[in-house]
Amino acid sequence: MARLAKTGELSPIKSQAVLPVSTRQFPLAAAKLPAVRPQTAGAFKPRKVEPTRFRYFYLPVRVNFAGAVRKLQWQVELSLLDFSHYLPVFMEGLRELEEPYHFLALNGTLDLLEKGGSRVLPCLPQLVPPMKANLTTRNQTVLCLQMKVLQRLVLCCPYAGEALVPYYRQLLSIFNLFIAKRVNCGDAIDYAQRRQENVGDLILETLNVLEQHGGVDAFVNIKYMIPTYESCMPQL
Repeated sequence: MARLAKTGELSPIKSQAVLPVSTRQFPLAAAKLPAVRPQTAGAFKPRKVEPTRFRYFYLPVRVNFAGAVRKLQWQVELSLLDFSHYLPVFMEGLRELEEPYHFLALNGTLDLLEKGGSRVLPCLPQLVPPMKANLTTRNQTVLCLQMKVLQRLVLCCPYAGEALVPYYRQLLSIFNLFIAKRVNCGDAIDYAQRRQENVGDLILETLNVLEQHGGVDAFVNIKYMIPTYESCMPQL
């Protein structure tokens, strides 16, 4: 279509380039979003075990390799040791997983509890902080060792179980967390039971020992910290 120019002449309209438009429809591909797993609180995750002061103390012990089985040999008589100093140090060393610290701490603690008798009772306030620190590592090996040693501690002298009752609130919180942790292996054999490394069973066994030797107030305090616990004592 022509238009009238200022000079009176007709001039053609400049045509604009027309781009081709495709009417073909392409399927819209769904965007692939990365799979996001829900975050966990990490309540059962083992904590990092820091080196303890057990490594830096001079201890009157050494490992005796004479014979087929290594043994712990004391350089002094156990009756001459200051239990309030050495027993908390050995108890703290239970969370050491490297050798020879692991062997020295475990066997040293067991020897002191076995030979200490009534001398262990005044040391209980100093033993609670390292025991609590061992339990809060949430490491299965450390948990099992600490519970076995706790049973020995209760049985080492007549009144140790009753003296531990006021400290249940510091020690049994981790028990409440792991008491339901059982191994569901179906019809298979769980060899951890033979080695006493099943955390749930070991916690229940330890609670039974605490109740049996903790006096009349033991069950009430255990029940306060672990509501699912049932008494093992016969009902009169």
